[in-house]
Amino acid sequence: MIGRLRGVLLETTDEDVLIECAGVGYIVRCGVRTIAALPELGAEVIVHIDSQTREDGTRLYGFLNKDERKAFEALQSVQGVGPKAALAVLDVLTPHQLAQAVAHEDKTAVSRASGVGPKLAQRIVIELKGKVLMSAEFGPIVTAPAGVAVRTTVNGEAVAGLMGLGVSEQQSRIAVESAVKQLGPEAELAAVIRASLKALGK
Repeated sequence: MIGRLRGVLLETTDEDVLIECAGVGYIVRCGVRTIAALPELGAEVIVHIDSQTREDGTRLYGFLNKDERKAFEALQSVQGVGPKAALAVLDVLTPHQLAQAVAHEDKTAVSRASGVGPKLAQRIVIELKGKVLMSAEFGPIVTAPAGVAVRTTVNGEAVAGLMGLGVSEQQSRIAVESAVKQLGPEAELAAVIRASLKALGK
């Protein structure tokens, strides 16, 4: 089983990255947030891996840190949540934010993930409550600063705005993450959208 890869980032797509390690190229499935945070092509990267072997072969899922990998594994323990849905949840919630949502049974926060409806979101916050918080895998639960909710709203509105212009959801999220990284966490919505469009070449 592969648990970690360290190598050169050769290619990226909307869903996968290609990392060369000791002459071998590994195709790794990653979430939008992870891909947006990776360095430029040709740079060295380190990703934490969850390996899943099935009848059709082995697939590698990559994450920026161990907490994200733990959250990915925990999410899949919920009935009806597969790798695709687990990645979608981690695209909109960090492990800490997921723990917050579980602690407060905030199914609305979880349902913002693509393909996760209200019923599945409700199941996630209920079934993860004991498994995640009792083991303290994601650290202590504290009240998030007021700015966190504002930032989440701005990011979501920026993504929605780009999608309204015909940009795919995945491309929109990648562009917005890049724009926020460039402009800083306090950037206004209009500035985020302008920077995102510039990054997209529109």
